[in-house]
Amino acid sequence: MYEKFYGLSEKPFHIVPNPHFLYLSAKHQHALTYLEYGIREGMGFILLTGEIGTGKTTLIRHMLNQIEAEIEVAVIFNTNVSANQLLSLILQEFELEADGTDKARNLDRIYQFLIQKYAKRSRVLLIIDEAQNLSDEVLEEVRMLSNLQADDTLLLQIMLVGQPELKAKLKRPGLAQLTQRIAVNYHLMPLNREETGIYIASRLEKVGGDPELFSPEAIDEIYRASNGTPRSINLLCDSALVYGFADELQKIDKDILLQVLEDKGDFAWAMEASAAAAPLLELGGAAGAEFAELVQRLATVERQVQELRFQLTLQQDELEKHGEGFKDEIVRQLTSQLEQERKKSGKLLLEYGRVKERVKWLEGSSSLPAAAGTDEPHEGRQSVSDKKTKKTSWFSFRF
Repeated sequence: MYEKFYGLSEKPFHIVPNPHFLYLSAKHQHALTYLEYGIREGMGFILLTGEIGTGKTTLIRHMLNQIEAEIEVAVIFNTNVSANQLLSLILQEFELEADGTDKARNLDRIYQFLIQKYAKRSRVLLIIDEAQNLSDEVLEEVRMLSNLQADDTLLLQIMLVGQPELKAKLKRPGLAQLTQRIAVNYHLMPLNREETGIYIASRLEKVGGDPELFSPEAIDEIYRASNGTPRSINLLCDSALVYGFADELQKIDKDILLQVLEDKGDFAWAMEASAAAAPLLELGGAAGAEFAELVQRLATVERQVQELRFQLTLQQDELEKHGEGFKDEIVRQLTSQLEQERKKSGKLLLEYGRVKERVKWLEGSSSLPAAAGTDEPHEGRQSVSDKKTKKTSWFSFRF
């Protein structure tokens, strides 16, 4: 719709995970490094968590594009399953025939498959997305799969990907054995304000668009409303481009975003509460009016809280920037002091060398024989009378 108007080769803000559009923020780069390290080092369990829409699935797909040629990978997305159903799904992903009723046979087929891959020196990775939906029973079955090994080598690596509830679930006492086996663990955080701006510009550039299509004020509103969650950013940006195209605007400014937020409903929970209260409101009377007023008050309070949260986040980002600057200044000062100390040390070493040479010269001079023309013999012991005679003659000579 709006692609031609804004000179875009395609829509830049799809919500479907697409590795081509992955923006590797510092957080995403760290997560990718952790995941790749865990896989290449043969870690048994790897855990990746993050809020909804933070880019976990996109990151996984990007990683798979890098390693899939050398590792056999199975990805499970349907996690509302029983233990035996999970085994069947794993077999299907590896293109093996599953027995829907015989759990023992399914386990044996998986084990034989892993042995064959091990014999060919091929590694196998199982990725379970949305793992927070797995029951404790299924998670225990997953742990048992990690016991499959040959000699001292694990036959199967397992990566659990899920929302923060997964971390909370793994803290339960009954899952302690599974938690203890997690060697690599990373929690993916949303973007900050600066990263949000770079994220939007990066997506626009990848489809040939103007990276400054959105004004800084518009990005402020996007960040405030999305809290830095990439999926929410995509939804807001896509809607803003539709609105901008409808109004034939060359730039997306704050007013467009405010209009989008107003039309979409800035606080979906308030709309849901109103819908739930519809039967009561239809009854009319004081109770319905009172409830309507309460919903309005809560919406106002929620908006104020969101504004405060936004301001606090901006201040936090600013403090982090100052902190980085302060750290750089300390490093600069320490570097300068180090250079000064090195110069002082160099001067001291030079002076020490000169003193050492002087001492050597003096020691050499003191060991020389008596100069020619003196009355002292070169060898033997002088008599007391000789010394007295020389002393008298020396004084006579002076006076």
